[in-house]
Amino acid sequence: MLFTSDNWAGVHPTIMDALNKANSGAMPAYGGDQLTKRVGDRFSELFEHECSVFFVTTGGAANSLALSQFVPPYGGIFCHEISHIQMDEVGTPEMYTGGAKLLTLAGDDGKLTVAALEQALGFYFPETTHHVKPKAVSLTQGTEAGTVYTVADVTALTNVAKQYDLKVHMDGARFSNAVAHLGCAPADITWRAGVDVLSFGATKNGALAAEAIVFFEPAQTKDFAWRHKRSGHVWSKNRFMAAQWDAFLADDLWLKLAGDANAMATRLANGLSQIDGCEVAYVTQINEIFATFPHGVAEALLGSGAQFYDWVYPGDKWQGRLKRFVTSYITTPQEVDMFLLKTKELCTE
Repeated sequence: MLFTSDNWAGVHPTIMDALNKANSGAMPAYGGDQLTKRVGDRFSELFEHECSVFFVTTGGAANSLALSQFVPPYGGIFCHEISHIQMDEVGTPEMYTGGAKLLTLAGDDGKLTVAALEQALGFYFPETTHHVKPKAVSLTQGTEAGTVYTVADVTALTNVAKQYDLKVHMDGARFSNAVAHLGCAPADITWRAGVDVLSFGATKNGALAAEAIVFFEPAQTKDFAWRHKRSGHVWSKNRFMAAQWDAFLADDLWLKLAGDANAMATRLANGLSQIDGCEVAYVTQINEIFATFPHGVAEALLGSGAQFYDWVYPGDKWQGRLKRFVTSYITTPQEVDMFLLKTKELCTE
């Protein structure tokens, strides 16, 4: 009954096999190998558009480096108040940009809204030297509430951003889960909808350590290679990064693993919603579930061996009672059903 984080899952066997295969013999360093080139081409095929791809080890580095390309130290980045870059990256975006300010906005279900963005922009325009200059909007896909932005949602927000010459960044640590839920082409939810740069995560979905910064306009990457190198995220043995992505993207493994994780989350959410006294806080669209329980039940579940986290948001209307559950590609129906059975027993005692 492990529902702590998809980061707890190990490396998928297919990806581990690819790493072992890449370990045979010698290859040029720093991305000069043919495997890295092939994987770069695969990104362009996947997104149906020429892409410039830079690999990093962590999602925090991916987000912060991507934003730093567009946002100067005196700039501002609009993001949701519970976005990962705001809540969980310990000021890394501010560090990589040299001091840019995160401009947080509220919105139901962890999502920015056009109305909130337009209202905020009205404060910063016309520009004045007393305020930071807004330069970017960051969207978390899927959100920190387990929901997703639809193609229409993203398009509407990027349309507003472009009116003010703002770049649009997408934090896609769980991009695979969002695409699996939406059933759309990756291009439809990114560059076709107006996104400039994507932080595409594989680590939470079966990889060892593999994150990609994907620029959809190569012209926007001027001097980024130096920024990338200066950050310390250029791998000398890049074949091992490329090998992970090669296996991850082959035969739609990334979508299969994400779909499996999503299905287990839906199973858990549906089961909890049918138990008296339990409440699922948000519609479950990816592999995260947020729920509350009757007094003492969560503690009893933890005592019985289940693993999950307390979760607190700014302005928490659940008064500290919210719990977060995350499924992964290794989560089984048996685990979910065992947890639901135990929860039902405790709620009827």
